[in-house]
Amino acid sequence: MALTFFRTGALALALLPLAALVPRTPAHPTTAVAAPLQGAKPDPEVIAQFGLFENPKLQQYIAKQGKQMTAISDRPGDYGFTIVDSPIINAFATPDGHVYFTRGIMAYFNNEAQFTGVLGHELGHITARHGQKQQTRSTITSLVLGVASMASKTVASLAQPLSQGAGVWLLKYSRDAENEADQLGVKYSTKTGYDAAQMADFFLTLERTEKASGGGSTPGFLSSHPNSADRYQRVKGLAAQAKQSVGGRALTVNRDTYLRSIDGLPYGEDPRQGFVENSTFYLPEQKLRLPIPSGWKTQNSPEQFQMAEPNGKAIIALVPAGTGTLDAAAQSLAKQLGLNSPSAQQTTINSFPAVVVEGDQAASSQQSTPAHVRAYLIQDGKSVYGLIGLAPTASFGTYAPQFNNVAQGFQRLTEADKLNRQGERIRIKTATGATTLASALAANGVPSKRYEEIAILNGMQTTDRLSKGMLYKIVAK
Repeated sequence: MALTFFRTGALALALLPLAALVPRTPAHPTTAVAAPLQGAKPDPEVIAQFGLFENPKLQQYIAKQGKQMTAISDRPGDYGFTIVDSPIINAFATPDGHVYFTRGIMAYFNNEAQFTGVLGHELGHITARHGQKQQTRSTITSLVLGVASMASKTVASLAQPLSQGAGVWLLKYSRDAENEADQLGVKYSTKTGYDAAQMADFFLTLERTEKASGGGSTPGFLSSHPNSADRYQRVKGLAAQAKQSVGGRALTVNRDTYLRSIDGLPYGEDPRQGFVENSTFYLPEQKLRLPIPSGWKTQNSPEQFQMAEPNGKAIIALVPAGTGTLDAAAQSLAKQLGLNSPSAQQTTINSFPAVVVEGDQAASSQQSTPAHVRAYLIQDGKSVYGLIGLAPTASFGTYAPQFNNVAQGFQRLTEADKLNRQGERIRIKTATGATTLASALAANGVPSKRYEEIAILNGMQTTDRLSKGMLYKIVAK
């Protein structure tokens, strides 16, 4: 779902330890020792999980805005600001002093003031030491953006030994911490000359995206930032007070400037990084395809593609397993999975050399349910792929045929329409006359079933009026 799937040669085996997603607040948080704020460079683990969004112009823009805000903050420091290549609508700050925006959230901002308000909010988490006070390093993967609703606690606990890969900060703050970050966001954005009331409007957009997805399996900003019914009014009130504190002078919104800056921004999932269609996972860049068991849920991330039985009773993950030999990959995988006395058998899968590794996982303090693993190491040229099937030992036989069927379906992708699939991008249009947003969308060939989606993207209602010359967003390939 985010990034080129096989970005790293290391074996990425992070199948979501749910217990690790729950931050633990220390008994005496006020005694926590503050870590030095040296976040100018992005955390390599964050980039490994989400990927760097390759757009120098936008990267320079957020760095400039971030440095300007840092200078007037309560704790000036050597902070950093980075856009990561994920369609998820989210922003987060790491306690070492780095703020991350996804390209997904950048698509949903409709002016500079909205962006700056969220920037101030995230910077507020850093300057108020919210993350350091929690003193918890949550080991997660990009699967936290969806798999928690996909895999049961049973299988998640079985996957614990696989969770020793990349870890990043993803803290869910208390209501008090969120309120303080809102206050600081309003304070900082106003001091830099922006209308903080726009941040409140953006929270409404976020709420609409959540409702439109039905609370969806891909939580974003409102997942890691607890929302409240009165948040909009509270932030509006804070913004009004902040405006009075600067003498009621006009504050900047900069709608057109921001919209023009995101013209051409990728929107949603990028099929070049892998996509699901008709119970098949396609990898155009690697020219590979893989079947998905009927009814199973899926999650794509930079580190792996994962399939889960509907009730979370079994998992299959496709991961990169390096560029060495099959034997070396098999030994490394068995070690990382903690398999007891694993067996290994050479085979061929659709002309690809392969090794099947099978065994029980060693017991651990975090794993209460015995697990059995069958993994297929498949070689394609210099690359080795791992296809890992995992289920409770007692029920492994029930899912073994599905593990085998998926492995036997690992094939070369040859269909031109799949190999050449292109993603959608934000396109900025100019209203040619007074009209409604719905009429403007229709004039641009947007299907009526997507009107509400694009209206939310614009922070508008479909019935809202556009004046002649007004900019608005559509999405197109």
